Amino acid sequence: MVQILDGKAIAERIREKVKAMVASLSSQPGMAAILVGDDPASHLYVSLKERACAEVGIRFHKFLFAAGVSQAVLINKVQELNDNPEINGILVQLPLPTQDPDAVIAAINPNKDIDGFHQESLRRLEAGQPGLVSPVALGIMKLIDMVQGEKRTAVLVCSELFGRPIRRLLNEQHIDVIENTKDADIVIVALGKPRSFMGDQLKPGAIVIDVGTTKTPEGLMGDVDFASAEQVVSAITPVPGGVGPTTVAMLTLNVVKAYHLQH
Repeated sequence: MVQILDGKAIAERIREKVKAMVASLSSQPGMAAILVGDDPASHLYVSLKERACAEVGIRFHKFLFAAGVSQAVLINKVQELNDNPEINGILVQLPLPTQDPDAVIAAINPNKDIDGFHQESLRRLEAGQPGLVSPVALGIMKLIDMVQGEKRTAVLVCSELFGRPIRRLLNEQHIDVIENTKDADIVIVALGKPRSFMGDQLKPGAIVIDVGTTKTPEGLMGDVDFASAEQVVSAITPVPGGVGPTTVAMLTLNVVKAYHLQH
């Protein structure tokens, strides 16, 4: 039978660990989220992050902006948060309506970049230096670790920027990143296109990590066609309940890591 990788169970264990870590700190860590526009999915994701922070004892600050806010205003807010010693972690909820996300993220102090998107964060990871790593990438590795057996190869079906930290973490586990999904022990899909990746594109017995989460009339849906994939694979993440909760839990762990980087 196919193994369904339970991200909710992993997330619960991570939150318990983070809660204990927060309780041991000399002051309460704080996180700031910048949310632009009215996209329902973005508002949902930020509310989930706020709830997770409340569970572990992290102060959460949300800054809402209209969709048409200027890029300069967003960058000024980021710089203000950089200078605030009570804010240990900063994230800009993506996608932004029209503003350039790279320019806004570049303004974040890398020691407060809890999403791990800053170029300096990526450089530190690839150089093996202390820094903040993408919580999505960390969550994916936790999910892969749930599966027993040999894992030698992986394919990343995603953008280069998204895949960079995942590639590095895979290589640290001596897993080679290849091109052909039918030859891969692990397939990680992040396309943002629901049910666009089919089971016949997979190697029998592969592990599938579905990062996609799209709101459809049928509910939240992943990028992988679950019905066809589960006939082929040995393990797969559900949507919802797979990568999402694991990522949010890892984000709270990154706030604690950021706190230590700043102290």
